[in-house]
Amino acid sequence: MYGGSSDGEGGGHDTSSAAPAAPQKKIPPASSMPWVRNLRRYIGTGAGLGSEALMELETKRILLEIFKERQQKNAEAGSIPSFYKKKPEEGSISHRVQRLAKYRFLKKQSDLLLNADDLDAMWVCLRENCVIDDATGAEKMNYEDFCHIASVCTEQIGPKCRRFFSPSNFMKFEKDEAGRIAILPFYLYVMRTVSLTQARIDMSELDEDSDGFLQPHEMEAYIRGLIPNLAQRDMPPAFIQMYWKACIKKVLLSNCLQELMELHQESEEEVTDTEQAENWFSLTSAQRICDMFLALDKDMNGTLSKQELKEYADGTLTEIFIERAFDEHVRRSKTGGGNAREMDFESFLDFVLALENKDTPEGLTYLFRCLDLHGRGYLTTADIHTLFRDVHQKWIEGGNYELCIEDVRDEIWDMVKPADPLRITLSDLLACKQGGTVASMLIDVRGFWAHDNRENLLQEEEEPEEEVTRLASQRAVVIFSKSSCCMCHTVKTLFSDLGVNTAVYELDEDPRGREMEKALAKLIGQNPPVPAVFIGGILVGATDKIMSLHLGGKLVPLLRAAGAIWL
Repeated sequence: MYGGSSDGEGGGHDTSSAAPAAPQKKIPPASSMPWVRNLRRYIGTGAGLGSEALMELETKRILLEIFKERQQKNAEAGSIPSFYKKKPEEGSISHRVQRLAKYRFLKKQSDLLLNADDLDAMWVCLRENCVIDDATGAEKMNYEDFCHIASVCTEQIGPKCRRFFSPSNFMKFEKDEAGRIAILPFYLYVMRTVSLTQARIDMSELDEDSDGFLQPHEMEAYIRGLIPNLAQRDMPPAFIQMYWKACIKKVLLSNCLQELMELHQESEEEVTDTEQAENWFSLTSAQRICDMFLALDKDMNGTLSKQELKEYADGTLTEIFIERAFDEHVRRSKTGGGNAREMDFESFLDFVLALENKDTPEGLTYLFRCLDLHGRGYLTTADIHTLFRDVHQKWIEGGNYELCIEDVRDEIWDMVKPADPLRITLSDLLACKQGGTVASMLIDVRGFWAHDNRENLLQEEEEPEEEVTRLASQRAVVIFSKSSCCMCHTVKTLFSDLGVNTAVYELDEDPRGREMEKALAKLIGQNPPVPAVFIGGILVGATDKIMSLHLGGKLVPLLRAAGAIWL
């Protein structure tokens, strides 16, 4: 009925008059058209593309490379990369070459260090070529002086001092308004760098396998090398072995050589008896530990049985703690009958170190293994009750008042405040900062007595603090010092150069010096606390604080305000 195309409706023409539609032509595929192929080839080269198109093309290329690289790695996943390199065998050619190369490297590094004469010559150069600050009296140098001193030192000492006079080193120090730095902090920096580098070289020489760590036998060699330079150099030859064993145990516990370095003195008479007794590395302390071990060894077989160890500390330790110490920290005896265990001297050193350093993570870890009766990694209320039961028995046998174990258990829980209210872990004891006290309460009746009488003991401890306060207010400037301390000498020299009449208290020459030193450590918050400087009765601080005030031009006004100087 309806003939023709519907295309004519839009044009308003009658359908009857429309011409018959022409047949549509087939468009050939693009691949058969040469100009299309040429265009695609042209676009593929990237020529003529805009910046955005080029960026997109480059991004696709990079992503494709990353994808191919990951595919290749996944294909090679079956081969594990090498993470272990076998050490050369002793006496092999590679081992000898490695040792020779290491020796030459360390020798070269040692030759680059400044010796004592070089350091003295550098100090003379610094003093002769510096300027005096009119306001503070400090010896300073600007960058031009710094470069000139570098040239003079290089001529007199050699090129090995040149590395200390780099621009970056100059920029490390605090500068005044004129861009000058003080020569004293710079010289101390040089001295400390040389000292630390020398210690590093000495220890590296003893690292036989070059793994970056010192084993106990390597530490033994290090201690043996230090003995001729220590105040203990006159110790009996038969005692040397016990001495270095004690030193190694302490170093491995604390990883701190501060006390050991304190013994580099000309004679042991320069240090008080109290200091010698409290320094683990001193001959006095080592002799004390050795005498203690020999006194406990009743059968003179060179080891301690459980019964013999019970006499330690006048028998105040509990039996259950002694049993647990043997279970956890004493190796099974090879010579004893049956399964008997006895404690040798090295295990005894571990035992003493843990008890004398209960507040350290290492000491507390040692004790916690003894307290953990079931090896579960935590303590329950039942464990606390079991551990304290022996302490309670000794407490009553000593004629003390009756106490409730449950009350003590609750007090321990309040002190620790564990994350889990039903159990106490080692992490809880370390976090509460009272882990050593808690351990003492559970293993030693004397430790519990000290906790129970802490208020009376605290009043006794306050007496040295009152003495420090009294002495600090007697003069405008008061310095608590030690005669053998180089930093103390530096501070005293500074105040002397400023014309300040100071009152100096040498703690190593005072009968109560050790107690006052502990009181100062609490006030300052660092140990050792010397030099401690009081101005106008107020604690100013130690060397770093004094030097900071001096270099900043604030020390002299502070001294004027306190009436220490008038000009």
